[in-house]
Amino acid sequence: MTDNTVTIRYFARLREELDTDGESLPCNGPQTAGDLLTHLASRGGRWQQLAHGQPVMIAVNQAMARPETPVQPGDEVAFFPPVTGG
Repeated sequence: MTDNTVTIRYFARLREELDTDGESLPCNGPQTAGDLLTHLASRGGRWQQLAHGQPVMIAVNQAMARPETPVQPGDEVAFFPPVTGG
């Protein structure tokens, strides 16, 4: 049996503001990390910040990624705010 889901993880400010540290979503065909962001933002409310708020960094399978990075079933996609030094 194949796992047709993608694991989504939220870190730092996103975890707090979205009130969740992660979830699993169906992955029924070719998609990108940007497609996932758009889908999540379409939930409205606080979720809109993923596409229209402050910048969001992406990692796919613990490697830095871009919105056009392909996402496959079984992948882990992490969203987190940019890290700043001080």
